[in-house]
Amino acid sequence: MKVKGKVVLVTGAGSGIGREIVLNLLSKGAKVIAVDINWEALQETLRLSRAPESSLSLFQVDITNSVAVDELVGGAITQKGTVDAIINNAGIIQPFVDLKDLDYSTIKRVIDVNLHGTLYVTKAFLPHLLSIPEGHIVNISSMGGFLPVPGQTVYGATKAAVKLLTEGLHSELQHTNVRVTVVFPGAVATNITANSGVTMNMVQKGGKEAAQSKILIPAKAAEIIIRGMENNDYQVYVGADSRFLGIFNRISPKTAASFINKQMKKYGISS
Repeated sequence: MKVKGKVVLVTGAGSGIGREIVLNLLSKGAKVIAVDINWEALQETLRLSRAPESSLSLFQVDITNSVAVDELVGGAITQKGTVDAIINNAGIIQPFVDLKDLDYSTIKRVIDVNLHGTLYVTKAFLPHLLSIPEGHIVNISSMGGFLPVPGQTVYGATKAAVKLLTEGLHSELQHTNVRVTVVFPGAVATNITANSGVTMNMVQKGGKEAAQSKILIPAKAAEIIIRGMENNDYQVYVGADSRFLGIFNRISPKTAASFINKQMKKYGISS
């Protein structure tokens, strides 16, 4: 779907990749509905965009609340007349700890935001998207959705679920007017750690500089995601690490899992 002149809803629009997706869409002539649980963060996105109200609408919504998401559909369509596409970007990580040390409240929160939130927004908007000439659904999974990352087992499980949810939806909608894309970002320099309520010493012994040298900036990630959307791509790998590990994982899943485990230790990432 070419985004110029379209109305695109973006979740997690208050920071990181979500904010940059909003700015990228506006630069390409799209109208945007920005959704986030943090109102102050949404206001900052608006300030940075310098966009008029006619181009950018803000909605403070908890996407883990299905009733609130259902209400969002009516509010968004009332404000903009239609919604041509949704980009489910909102997501959180877990603390970098093993499953045995992860409490149930944290597990529930990660599942609610990453999986249930994506599911609720997709299901709520799907009837409308099917009723218009052209629609698009973009769901952000993760490199951790196809490759196990130590200390992120529950996060990875939710992102793997998003992957299969999106690919299943693609098959269901193959002969309709709605296109579907799943995105696998690698390492991107965002504040997802702080937004997830995670505090830890993730990187030690000088590993920070080595790791950061391979991290993609959010604006570049957003550019790749929107390009994939406009090309109606089935899958989009964001970053050299994601592309490399995607190929590696298909060739030898066990070896790829061992490789990422060694890389985590090399950069001093530990619980």
